[in-house]
Amino acid sequence: MNAPSPLPAFPATSYAFTPWVNARNLIGGAWVDAVDAHGSLDVVNPRHGKAIAQVTMSGAGDVDAAVQAARKNLKVWQDLPVRERAQVMYRLRELMLRDLESLSWLVSHENGKTYDEAKAEVLKGVECVEYGCSLPNLAAGTQLDVSRGVNCQVEYAPIGIVAGVTPFNFPLMVPLWMLPQALVGGNAFILKPSEQTPLSTLALGELLREAGLPDGIFQVVQGAREVVEALCDHPGIGAFGFVGSTKVAKMVYGRACTSGKRALCLGGAKNHLIVVPDADIDVAADNIVASFTGCAGQRCMAAANLLAVGDVEHILDEIKVRAARLVLGNDLGAINSPESVARILRYIDGAVQAGATVVVDGRSQSADAGGYWVGPTILDGVTPDMAAAKEEIFGPVLSIVRVKDLSEALKVENANPYGNASAVYTTSGDVARAVMGRAEAGMCGVNVGVPVPREPFGFGGWNDSKFGHGNITGWDGFRFWTRVRKITTKWALQSDQNWMN
Repeated sequence: MNAPSPLPAFPATSYAFTPWVNARNLIGGAWVDAVDAHGSLDVVNPRHGKAIAQVTMSGAGDVDAAVQAARKNLKVWQDLPVRERAQVMYRLRELMLRDLESLSWLVSHENGKTYDEAKAEVLKGVECVEYGCSLPNLAAGTQLDVSRGVNCQVEYAPIGIVAGVTPFNFPLMVPLWMLPQALVGGNAFILKPSEQTPLSTLALGELLREAGLPDGIFQVVQGAREVVEALCDHPGIGAFGFVGSTKVAKMVYGRACTSGKRALCLGGAKNHLIVVPDADIDVAADNIVASFTGCAGQRCMAAANLLAVGDVEHILDEIKVRAARLVLGNDLGAINSPESVARILRYIDGAVQAGATVVVDGRSQSADAGGYWVGPTILDGVTPDMAAAKEEIFGPVLSIVRVKDLSEALKVENANPYGNASAVYTTSGDVARAVMGRAEAGMCGVNVGVPVPREPFGFGGWNDSKFGHGNITGWDGFRFWTRVRKITTKWALQSDQNWMN
């Protein structure tokens, strides 16, 4: 086991402002300052609008230091049987459940989401770790006698040193989309978390050390663009995962692939929910409100456009009523930054100027003084050509686009360049089949507005929501972080002859 934790536990047990330690790099089993520093940033609690810590912006020198440190114990880690590597995931699961409260409050404080949302994120991370525990049973490979005396088999070999870049909105869960598969697969992993939310990664690093992961097999390099580019470019890194905006995902995918890496980069979204007149009013209203307001709309699975088919006024009215009841600070968390608040407001104001109507207005709402807030907002009369209908707002804003029939709804959905998620609200199996068969999205739902696939099903969209092949979680994730080795063996001379003899 590794040395005791040098970091204090996060002490918060409420939303009260609570500062914590500064975010440093985890290199070779130790928390260290950057050797290639490019200044520092405040880590701000969005609920209070005040810094709870600082994070140093590292550079290419720190990425190289992490690569060199990873090499020291890499062979030791790879030589362990896969079942022994998975034991670290078993211990990590128990440690995360032990620290569930402190991890949840830490996520809430650095991200701004509500405690319940933060706890749900931690528990989803636990589920990802549990999938890692199962990998020894799934990664057994196959073998077959392909000829007399000749056997072929498949095994999954590690790539070596790999890297991932994760976003601010799920600072604990998204790293755990990647880590269990990569680590159990025998790799050393270098993580660059969002510079806005680097603190959950500190806790995760401590838990992995306590779980018995060798030094250098999980490392953290804090920073921004310089670190991302260095991870893409470094010749010692063999695979690269990314979750963020479409613009950046596309750029880093190209850069990582140019340097010879395999890459899988998830981008943004503009998800469409379709509601038809026969939808159950309670199921639809509750679910649609939760979809567009959950995590303050700051998630790639959030509802963005509601395609209202025909006469669904009774459902729309109930959606408006239920959205207006939500209380900022209790039911809805903060927005991550003042820049994001300004961006969200620009989209709302722009839609109004283009002819839309604000039927639920959250622009002037706030909760704790000094924080960054936008309340639930619903725009009606939005047309597909408006920016609010085409571009990712990433806030608690729902745009109602009225269409005459299901064919027009699918035409609008299909014209969307993104392909992350789509859903339909209906009690008709025929309508559900029509939408599921024609929606241009990788994750689809029937009466489920956030159709996140649960493990072992993989997470991943289509079109401009993903660059690369496969899903980042589940079995696809394990295949992404490993290489398939085919082994053909022959031990005896056969009396007859064929091409393999």
